[in-house]
Amino acid sequence: MNVTDATFAEQVLSSEEPVLVDFWAQWCPPCHRLAPVLDRLAEEYAGRARVVKMDADQNPATIRAYRVMAMPTLTVFRRGAVVAQVVGAVPLPRLRAMLDSALAAGQAPV
Repeated sequence: MNVTDATFAEQVLSSEEPVLVDFWAQWCPPCHRLAPVLDRLAEEYAGRARVVKMDADQNPATIRAYRVMAMPTLTVFRRGAVVAQVVGAVPLPRLRAMLDSALAAGQAPV
C-alpha cells in the first residue's frame, strides 16, 4: 500500500497495528532490491502489522517532518510514535525483529 502526505496521519499514525513505512525513491537502486522483501513481510504479518511505502520525492512534508535523509529509510510506527528505524537495505531477519519488537510492546503482560 502506498501512503502520501495527505493519507499518512490516517493510514500510519492512527493505525491500531504497528506500521512499517518504507521511505523510498524511484531513483534508488537499493529501494528496488528491497521491494520483494517488503512484499514478503506484508504477507507474513497480514492482520498483525502493516507495511506501506511512501515515495520521498512526491511527499516532502512527511519526509521533512521525520527527517528522512537517505533512501531507503525503514521506520516502524506504533500508535503514532516511531519505535524503530533503520537506513539502508537491511536483511529480512532484521526487519522481522523490528516488527516483532513493536508487536511485543503492544501486548499486555500475562
